[in-house]
Amino acid sequence: MIDPEEINQDVAQLETLLRERLGIRGATFAKQLRRAGRRLPRFARRAGQVITQSQQMMQHPRLAAQVDRAAVDHAIGILRAHLSGIDPVQRRMRTILGLVGVIVFNLLILLTLVMLVLRWRGVI
Repeated sequence: MIDPEEINQDVAQLETLLRERLGIRGATFAKQLRRAGRRLPRFARRAGQVITQSQQMMQHPRLAAQVDRAAVDHAIGILRAHLSGIDPVQRRMRTILGLVGVIVFNLLILLTLVMLVLRWRGVI
């Protein structure tokens, strides 16, 4: 028989990792996973689905006996390893640099268009 407290402790750690590493808040683990969306790769989302499904099954005494402990442990390990490898500072910097790059590129296009219009009008 699987002890639901052990799984709940592991899920609490995963909730903390989601909050710290990706900045995702939510009342439950399932809500956090939903909000994470595409910020998590497919294998991590699948692992999260296995965990949430097992949590739901653990609430019912007859279904709790059908939960595969090895699959749940494997899913928890996959998700924990992925979230532990994320550096929040580096992720933020990558986002900021991407945004700055887009802004600079758009300004260059705007400057080029202004120069072309001025040349076409004969000002330059």
